[in-house]
Amino acid sequence: MFERLRDAINAALDAAGSDDLNAAASKMREAVIEARTSIEAMRQGVKETDLQLGLERKRLADAERRGRLARGIQDDETVEVADRFAAKHRERVEVLEQKLDAQRQELGLAEREFEEMKTQLVEFERSRPASDAARRVESAWQGIEAAGGHRPGTDVKDELLQSRLDRSAREARAEQQLEELKKKMGKG
Repeated sequence: MFERLRDAINAALDAAGSDDLNAAASKMREAVIEARTSIEAMRQGVKETDLQLGLERKRLADAERRGRLARGIQDDETVEVADRFAAKHRERVEVLEQKLDAQRQELGLAEREFEEMKTQLVEFERSRPASDAARRVESAWQGIEAAGGHRPGTDVKDELLQSRLDRSAREARAEQQLEELKKKMGKG
């Protein structure tokens, strides 16, 4: 996922040698914003998987409890059913734990790459020639950011960025639902 964004940053850096430095900087900012959006969608995916895992663990505990109760009253048929369900839920728990671990690792990687992209953007912005007015504006923004503020268009709470985040999250959920449907239908 981040390869495309990294390519956009590299293309912008390559374009830095040309006359259109503003376009290069704009492409880099767009790539950073898209990366931030992607990270938010990944975080949402981690939360959803964590919730699924909790639910599946509860189902496993319920099936195991039912099996113990059935053993207590020597109901062999119910014990067999409970054992089958417990095995199914145990397997799902294992798969979801692996999925959650992989998602967390991928998120960590994405967050590190995002930090690198931001650093590249800041270095690019600092190294490109700017007018006195642009330097003063950039200096002001750096002061605002150092104080904890955010530039319009880069803050997650910004309306435009939030709509992009929402759209990305919806697309990610739709893609996940499609994959689950394919699996259920035996086509995945």
